[in-house]
Amino acid sequence: MSKAQIIPSLLLIIMGSIDCLTTVIGILYHGATELNPLMAGIVSTNIGAFLVIKLAATMIAASSFIIANKTLMKTQNKSTKTFIYTSKLIKIASAGLLVFLFIVVSNNLIVLFF
Repeated sequence: MSKAQIIPSLLLIIMGSIDCLTTVIGILYHGATELNPLMAGIVSTNIGAFLVIKLAATMIAASSFIIANKTLMKTQNKSTKTFIYTSKLIKIASAGLLVFLFIVVSNNLIVLFF
Protein backbone atom coordinates (compact mmCIF):
# COMPACT_ATOMS: atom_id res chain seq x y z
CA MET A 1 0.00 0.00 0.00
CA SER A 2 1.39 3.40 -0.98
CA LYS A 3 1.76 6.47 1.20
CA ALA A 4 -0.85 8.22 -0.92
CA GLN A 5 -3.41 5.66 0.24
CA ILE A 6 -2.42 5.78 3.93
CA ILE A 7 -2.06 9.56 4.38
CA PRO A 8 -5.82 10.32 4.23
CA SER A 9 -6.45 7.75 6.97
CA LEU A 10 -3.65 9.18 9.12
CA LEU A 11 -5.13 12.66 8.66
CA LEU A 12 -8.51 11.29 9.71
CA ILE A 13 -6.98 9.86 12.88
CA ILE A 14 -5.20 13.14 13.66
CA MET A 15 -8.27 15.29 13.00
CA GLY A 16 -10.57 12.92 14.91
CA SER A 17 -8.20 12.91 17.87
CA ILE A 18 -7.98 16.71 17.85
CA ASP A 19 -11.79 16.84 17.70
CA CYS A 20 -12.02 14.51 20.70
CA LEU A 21 -9.43 16.46 22.70
CA THR A 22 -10.88 19.89 21.96
CA THR A 23 -14.40 18.65 22.71
CA VAL A 24 -13.37 17.30 26.11
CA ILE A 25 -11.40 20.46 26.99
CA GLY A 26 -14.30 22.63 25.88
CA ILE A 27 -16.82 20.68 27.92
CA LEU A 28 -14.69 20.36 31.06
CA TYR A 29 -13.16 23.83 31.18
CA HIS A 30 -15.17 26.20 29.00
CA GLY A 31 -18.79 25.19 29.47
CA ALA A 32 -19.17 23.96 25.89
CA THR A 33 -21.79 21.41 24.96
CA GLU A 34 -21.67 18.41 22.64
CA LEU A 35 -23.95 19.08 19.67
CA ASN A 36 -24.19 15.45 18.55
CA PRO A 37 -27.38 14.25 20.29
CA LEU A 38 -26.14 10.65 20.41
CA MET A 39 -22.91 11.63 22.16
CA ALA A 40 -24.31 14.44 24.33
CA GLY A 41 -25.89 12.03 26.80
CA ILE A 42 -22.70 10.01 27.07
CA VAL A 43 -20.37 12.97 27.52
CA SER A 44 -22.55 14.43 30.26
CA THR A 45 -22.56 11.20 32.28
CA ASN A 46 -19.29 9.42 31.51
CA ILE A 47 -16.37 11.29 29.92
CA GLY A 48 -14.28 8.09 29.81
CA ALA A 49 -16.90 6.27 27.76
CA PHE A 50 -17.14 9.31 25.50
CA LEU A 51 -13.37 9.20 24.87
CA VAL A 52 -13.40 5.48 24.12
CA ILE A 53 -16.37 5.70 21.74
CA LYS A 54 -15.10 8.82 19.97
CA LEU A 55 -11.58 7.45 19.44
CA ALA A 56 -12.88 4.00 18.45
CA ALA A 57 -15.19 5.58 15.86
CA THR A 58 -12.24 7.56 14.51
CA MET A 59 -10.08 4.45 14.23
CA ILE A 60 -12.87 2.44 12.59
CA ALA A 61 -13.53 5.16 10.02
CA ALA A 62 -9.84 5.52 9.18
CA SER A 63 -9.35 1.75 9.01
CA SER A 64 -12.35 1.33 6.73
CA PHE A 65 -10.70 3.48 4.06
CA ILE A 66 -7.48 1.46 4.28
CA ILE A 67 -9.41 -1.83 4.05
CA ALA A 68 -11.54 -0.53 1.17
CA ASN A 69 -8.41 0.50 -0.75
CA LYS A 70 -6.67 -2.82 -0.09
CA THR A 71 -9.74 -4.74 -1.21
CA LEU A 72 -10.15 -2.61 -4.32
CA MET A 73 -6.50 -3.01 -5.30
CA LYS A 74 -6.94 -6.80 -5.38
CA THR A 75 -9.11 -6.33 -8.46
CA GLN A 76 -7.51 -7.91 -11.52
CA ASN A 77 -8.90 -5.51 -14.12
CA LYS A 78 -8.34 -1.96 -12.94
CA SER A 79 -9.66 -0.39 -16.13
CA THR A 80 -13.35 -1.21 -15.61
CA LYS A 81 -15.87 1.53 -14.93
CA THR A 82 -16.75 -0.13 -11.63
CA PHE A 83 -13.15 0.00 -10.44
CA ILE A 84 -12.70 3.61 -11.52
CA TYR A 85 -15.98 4.78 -9.94
CA THR A 86 -15.32 2.89 -6.72
CA SER A 87 -11.81 4.31 -6.49
CA LYS A 88 -13.18 7.83 -6.97
CA LEU A 89 -15.94 7.20 -4.43
CA ILE A 90 -13.42 6.14 -1.76
CA LYS A 91 -11.36 9.27 -2.42
CA ILE A 92 -14.41 11.55 -2.35
CA ALA A 93 -15.72 9.96 0.85
CA SER A 94 -12.40 10.32 2.68
CA ALA A 95 -11.98 13.90 1.43
CA GLY A 96 -15.53 14.72 2.50
CA LEU A 97 -14.91 13.32 5.97
CA LEU A 98 -11.66 15.29 6.23
CA VAL A 99 -13.44 18.51 5.27
CA PHE A 100 -16.18 17.79 7.81
CA LEU A 101 -13.62 17.13 10.56
CA PHE A 102 -11.73 20.30 9.59
CA ILE A 103 -14.94 22.29 10.08
CA VAL A 104 -15.65 20.55 13.41
CA VAL A 105 -12.12 21.11 14.73
CA SER A 106 -12.19 24.74 13.55
CA ASN A 107 -15.47 25.24 15.41
CA ASN A 108 -14.02 23.63 18.54
CA LEU A 109 -10.95 25.88 18.42
CA ILE A 110 -13.14 28.96 17.99
CA VAL A 111 -15.13 27.92 21.08
CA LEU A 112 -11.92 27.37 23.05
CA PHE A 113 -10.10 30.55 22.08
CA PHE A 114 -12.81 33.15 21.49
